[in-house]
Amino acid sequence: MPTTRGTMESMRRTALVAGVLYLVTFLSSIPAVVLLNPVLSDSNYIVSTGADTQIRWGAFLDLVNALACIGTAVALFPVVKRQHEGFALGFVTTRIFEAAVIVTGVVCILAVVALRQAGAGGADAAPLVVVGRSLVAVRNGTFLLGPGLMPALNALLLGTLMYQSRLVPRVIPTVGLIGAPLLLSSTIGTMFGINEPVSAWTGIATLPIAAWELFLGLWMAIKGFNRSAPIMLAAAT
Repeated sequence: MPTTRGTMESMRRTALVAGVLYLVTFLSSIPAVVLLNPVLSDSNYIVSTGADTQIRWGAFLDLVNALACIGTAVALFPVVKRQHEGFALGFVTTRIFEAAVIVTGVVCILAVVALRQAGAGGADAAPLVVVGRSLVAVRNGTFLLGPGLMPALNALLLGTLMYQSRLVPRVIPTVGLIGAPLLLSSTIGTMFGINEPVSAWTGIATLPIAAWELFLGLWMAIKGFNRSAPIMLAAAT
């Protein structure tokens, strides 16, 4: 019995850590979009008066988001690999890819801030504007491929694992599995110029994935894994 109790407590801690990290991705990514708005919306930001402190905070929150993404995969892998190791490894890979792409965008934003401070208002303003717009374009591309495309693949992989394992109520991964093809269609449409980055299509496609990740994080943090799930019963014995 002590071994069983210890295993259950370990699983509960794993669920808590994974759930909290999922919530951290929400608490960091949403404010980051707001804080980064000046540099993303002003094509001449690099030669303007700037809001560098605000932009640095936005970049920092994006970095926190990237690290939390990796953390969710590292925390869940030992559990979900019991269901299907290939899918679990795929989930870790897509999560790491997402984090790497986000960090690339952070580097671009910090480069804009550094160049603005070095040459704002100088004689080379025109070339700086071109460089600034190029860096922002790269960052927008990373946002499309990172937070735009990867969550759909994450939902397909982890959603399948969670649905089959019954570690959480099946309605939660079902939302993710429904939202994944919607987000994929929206992102691919944007890549090929069929859809705008900000549109009704994008909004509708994003909501189910956001709901899936939010409810998954809340459930794991508050409730933990379902003790009656086959994986939990097997681990206990």
